[in-house]
Amino acid sequence: MTSEITLIVNPTAGRGRGARAALPAASALRAAGFSVETVQGENPADALARAREAVAGGTGALVAVGGDGMANLVLQAVAGTRTPFGLVAAGTGNDFARALGLPVGDPAAAGRMIAEALKGERLREVDLGRVNGTWFGTVLASGFDSRVNDRGNRMRLPVGRFKYDVAMVAELAAFRPVPYRVTLDGGETLETEATLVAVGNGPSYGGGMRICPGASLGDGLFDITVVGDCSRSTLLKIFPRVYRGTHVGHPVVSVLRAAKVELLAEGVTGYADGEPLGPLPLTAECVRAAVRVALP
Repeated sequence: MTSEITLIVNPTAGRGRGARAALPAASALRAAGFSVETVQGENPADALARAREAVAGGTGALVAVGGDGMANLVLQAVAGTRTPFGLVAAGTGNDFARALGLPVGDPAAAGRMIAEALKGERLREVDLGRVNGTWFGTVLASGFDSRVNDRGNRMRLPVGRFKYDVAMVAELAAFRPVPYRVTLDGGETLETEATLVAVGNGPSYGGGMRICPGASLGDGLFDITVVGDCSRSTLLKIFPRVYRGTHVGHPVVSVLRAAKVELLAEGVTGYADGEPLGPLPLTAECVRAAVRVALP
């Protein structure tokens, strides 16, 4: 493996933490003997183009510096290749990093860990989800949670994660469960009124909300959490339990498992790793060993 590696940086991640995190991470990698090129795209499309150029050019590893959005962007370039993927978690949510057991909020430690993993060839092949050629590492959200995303993305104020809390309150007042058709592995079909359906490659989204607590990055299957038709008061009771993952024991919640799932519902947008995929219907497949990750 070449000692030349590439850092792809989101300077706006975590209100500037991404840009600040690049320096200690790069310093740790250089101290370990690696040659580091740091790339900041002018926009997401430019960053992705540069990431793909680095992979095509034979970089020894592609390292995302930022949050789940930057991790998602870099996965589009590195998934399905033999190029190792590293992650310096410096965003707001960092759910993919948590699922992988990586350092969060400590870029120097993350840089040292990546260097040690690359030198010792401690690379683990993990699963990814894929929808119409787009890869994701954590959760495909649809329903109430995706509508909160829709509303939050339209809001200019407040800033940061708080705006999604405000958006959630607004959506809670207006939301009604919608008819879903969920098809598993091309066969079994569930037709139900649902508040949300979350397809988990990893267990959490939204900065530690364990919506699919049993999901594993190494079993070749999604955990699919279905929150059925419920009142606003019931949803408010369930919501705090999501952070512990104990909501799955509630009677209105069911968990399905499949390697491929099709979601159909009108007027619902799908989000994966917090990034919009487009309106349903969407079909997601779990791809085994899709990316090689530098791990502790």
